[in-house]
Amino acid sequence: MTNPTDSTADAPPPNESPAIKVIGVGGAGLEALEQIAQSGYAGLGYAAIHTDARRLAQSSISEKLLLGAERLRGLSAGGDPELGRAAAEADAGKLRDTCAGADLVIIVAGLGGGTGSGVAPVLARLAREQGMLVLALVVLPFEFEGSRRQQQAQDAFRRLKTAADAVICLPNQKVAQLIDEHTTLFDAFKIANQLLAQGVGGLWRLLQRHGLINVDFADLCRVVRGRQAESCFAAAQAQGEGRAREVLAQLLASPMLDGGRLLAEADAVLVSVTGGLDLTLKEVNQLMDQIKRRCENAQLVVGAAVDAAFDQRLAVTLVAAKRNAPNAQKTATAPKAHAGPEPLRSELPASALELDTEHRSRPAPETGGSEPVPPAPELTAEQTAQLLAEQAGAAGARQKKARKLQQGILPLEIVSKGRFARSEPTVHRGADLDLPTYIRRNLPLN
Repeated sequence: MTNPTDSTADAPPPNESPAIKVIGVGGAGLEALEQIAQSGYAGLGYAAIHTDARRLAQSSISEKLLLGAERLRGLSAGGDPELGRAAAEADAGKLRDTCAGADLVIIVAGLGGGTGSGVAPVLARLAREQGMLVLALVVLPFEFEGSRRQQQAQDAFRRLKTAADAVICLPNQKVAQLIDEHTTLFDAFKIANQLLAQGVGGLWRLLQRHGLINVDFADLCRVVRGRQAESCFAAAQAQGEGRAREVLAQLLASPMLDGGRLLAEADAVLVSVTGGLDLTLKEVNQLMDQIKRRCENAQLVVGAAVDAAFDQRLAVTLVAAKRNAPNAQKTATAPKAHAGPEPLRSELPASALELDTEHRSRPAPETGGSEPVPPAPELTAEQTAQLLAEQAGAAGARQKKARKLQQGILPLEIVSKGRFARSEPTVHRGADLDLPTYIRRNLPLN
């Protein structure tokens, strides 16, 4: 099996276009997949995956896969990501067959429900294990869909970032910023699907057309492969005078770029510019100058192609990726070792904690190796309460006994100063230095 982290090992031959397969997962994924398929991108393969047999039968996509047929009986995952994940793991072989032959797998899904949230991370992992470049285009739910779907979407988003090479996220709530208050709910979802279709179309143009300054599949692999982080993706077109400025404005206004924030945080950016025979050097310079200002610290890969079909038009595809901080990710996701007994430990008195520390830090006898320390016996709730009460009572008795101890006067014989009896005392700042310090400062002795 090819190493999935190698940026060139699985790249197609130089004279061939990479095989791209777009896979829609779940209800929202199928809706977006229909929009992408209707855009007429030649050479793309499509597959629809769902746990709902009725919804899958309504899809116009020819290649379909029903997951979890034996367990779910085609009745969907019911909004439970664990059921979706179990169905995907059970049919892992079928998912591998769905990805077979592709160089680039684009997963389109909506997160928050059962099938998209549960299946998409499993599909991404299986595709990467076969050496494919895996990009995921996902949408997050609207705020009005409730906190449960929001939480499920965020959990699936984190799992997907660790499984795919790059994840492009489009929160539906940001789509609401592009529409007016009179837009219907149907049209709002349609606009989100159109944005995803534009993103896939931008990738298609980037990989299918050879340009004067060529950007190919290997360049895309170098930018996104193995980063396993949130990436940003945008595509825009404009025509007529001022098209370079208009394209830039569209890019920066795209919800995919989050107002340019993700572009500023990227450490690798790929830009592909496509225009007609009238494309000028000034337009390319103007566009790239503005993009470079927004990602000064990023590695920049630029491509430019001339296509007679783009007369008077200018199209730009932008892919930006950032690498996760490994330590921060481990810290954020590391589970606590003792989630249950730890609060009980904080209720123990200080003396019990000291005894426990002494026991754990005691060196093992010199027998040539470490002596295993047996675990503490399991206690019932009543035994634990009784132990805490006894320890608290013992600690209270010791504190009460300590409070009764007072400094006393020892019956010592007074010794004369002898020939120094008539000497003047050594006084400094009102203190007789001939007296012991503990007497001058009234300090009790142990």
